[in-house]
Amino acid sequence: MFTHVKPTVRHIVPENLQGRSLMKVVYVVLEPQYQSALSAAVRAINKKNPNLAIEISGYLIEELRSPENYEAFKRDVADANVFIASLIFIEDLAEKVVAAVEPLRDSLDVAVVFPSMPGVMRLNKMGTFSMAQLGQSKSAIGEFMKKRKEKSGSSFQDGMLKLLQTLPKVLKYLPIDKAQDARNFMLSFQYWLGGSQENLENFLLMLSQKYVFKGQEQLTFQEPVVYQDMGIWHPLAPSMFDDVKGYLNWYNARTDISSDLKDPLALCIGLVLQRTHLVTGDDAHYVAIVQEFEAMGARVIPIFAGGLDFSKPVETFFLEVGPKGLAPLPIVDAVVSLTGFALVGGPAKQDHPKAIETLKKLNCPYMVALPLVFQTTEEWENSDLGLHPIQVALQVAIPELDGAIEPIILSGRDGATGKAIALQDRVETISQRAMK
Repeated sequence: MFTHVKPTVRHIVPENLQGRSLMKVVYVVLEPQYQSALSAAVRAINKKNPNLAIEISGYLIEELRSPENYEAFKRDVADANVFIASLIFIEDLAEKVVAAVEPLRDSLDVAVVFPSMPGVMRLNKMGTFSMAQLGQSKSAIGEFMKKRKEKSGSSFQDGMLKLLQTLPKVLKYLPIDKAQDARNFMLSFQYWLGGSQENLENFLLMLSQKYVFKGQEQLTFQEPVVYQDMGIWHPLAPSMFDDVKGYLNWYNARTDISSDLKDPLALCIGLVLQRTHLVTGDDAHYVAIVQEFEAMGARVIPIFAGGLDFSKPVETFFLEVGPKGLAPLPIVDAVVSLTGFALVGGPAKQDHPKAIETLKKLNCPYMVALPLVFQTTEEWENSDLGLHPIQVALQVAIPELDGAIEPIILSGRDGATGKAIALQDRVETISQRAMK
């Protein structure tokens, strides 16, 4: 086994019910960044909500390889009201999730599965709404699902983002009850993509009110706080930016950096980030590398995307439209992706020709650094075999097909909180290599 962290570190039980209704939740995810935000959301509800308390158990998908963990997972699902899953794209483990959850699906009050393999997606259950029904539906959502049935990764997640934007038009094709449940599924996706403690609190409150207690309790929730699909982020900026001009105006007005960094001819490094790390507050490794580049004398433009296709923000923010008839010119001297993923596509499906076409326009070095996903810092440091083989395949071998070079581990992972921990010596190495 490459990972020895017990899922029990994610198990939260309310200290005192005090007459409140108890909702039991189980989640399984690919990556750990949701752990701390979900845990904080549950603790906040348990502390301040007068009507609801939550018991939650969480698993990282790789932990289900352990027979002991898998048996615990099945016991937790059997006792749960709510099941949540996201990015379950490792085939043998997806089959284990389906085998554990499918026989118990009818006993769950609600099951919410975000982009995953088709078999896992069919576990979705939200009132009259289910992916299985949609696969046979003549509705707009049904047609969307049919087209995506054999697809996954960036095409599915980015397609879902587009569907969210056209939701009102889609819902008019469904009966009222199904429209409401379909809307709640799309709201769930917005809450999840939003990823903040506040969004995840309201996600859980919505599920409890609509599906677990169905109006029995006086439970209220707020609509999702929606973040922009792509943009530019900086740890010191007051907000995210949606264009380079606004970002550079703020950047050049900073008083904490030297005039050299404000020089348009200064070395400029483009960084590619995952939005989930930003909205969940799991961004310490991003902060560290931005600070390191600036300390070494480079300007930075850190961009992000909400889906898994990073080619659009790369072309939008790293290329400057030149005179009419001329190709856009790159404004960055090197690009470092901190996602660990291929430029176009997540853990399941990639579009390497599209990525290569985009990167050719930049015509500069392209590095992909990676955070530890399946191992804690200590597990990786103590392992004789090094990086987990699944991560080697997903985040070393696959990005190389885009033309990525020098896959250096950027950050570790805390076993108790799941949060990324910047590995300073490696942050320095990545920065030095990119600037050469």
